[in-house]
Amino acid sequence: MQNAECRMQQAQALPRSGRVEHVALFTPILRVFLSVHFAFCMLHSDAAAAQQLLDRIVARVGGSAITLSELQAARGFGIVEGATDEAVLQRMIDRQLLLIEVARFPPQEPTDAAIAAEVARERAAAGSRLADLMATTGTDDERLRDLARDTLRIDGYVDQRFGTAQQVTQDEAAGYYDAHPDEFRRNSVLIPFEEALPAARQRANAERRRSQLDRWLLDLRARTDVATPMP
Repeated sequence: MQNAECRMQQAQALPRSGRVEHVALFTPILRVFLSVHFAFCMLHSDAAAAQQLLDRIVARVGGSAITLSELQAARGFGIVEGATDEAVLQRMIDRQLLLIEVARFPPQEPTDAAIAAEVARERAAAGSRLADLMATTGTDDERLRDLARDTLRIDGYVDQRFGTAQQVTQDEAAGYYDAHPDEFRRNSVLIPFEEALPAARQRANAERRRSQLDRWLLDLRARTDVATPMP
């Protein structure tokens, strides 16, 4: 009877011993798995932190945020220009002010051909940096097309509001000619006014339009909440 009980106890002890050996074997594997998992989490956290830094808000315009990645994309694709970072930011704010007005008073929708041409110009502006710029700013082909469409809609709105050509008098053209002589030289020799008159009219008109647009943008800024958070 006692021998039978001993055999039963031994039989019960064997699975328990097997479980102990199984746990002992599994523990190093578990440690390796957890180490890899924690390392992955840390790398993912670092990447997320980097992306968050890239996308920090650099300005707010009428409730709409402008992020650093949007600013870098617009600059890289030649959508906004400026000699300094601050100048580029101000041009980006102007662009957002214009987009707000475009949403209020939509111009004629640009054609697919016009959008495609603008996308080609954006890509050309990025040049050899295109792939890297798209990756670092999170810009895909659809976003590139949206940027091109926005640019064309802004141009259409400005044309709609200020006209494409305004009558410039001969005196106004002469005033521009006298104020910008370096623009009317050929081989370092000043072109006679009569010969330069068509170009002087065109450039005087463009300058007038820029002046009108600048004054209007100043008015928009005065009527819109614009904030640039500290970096």
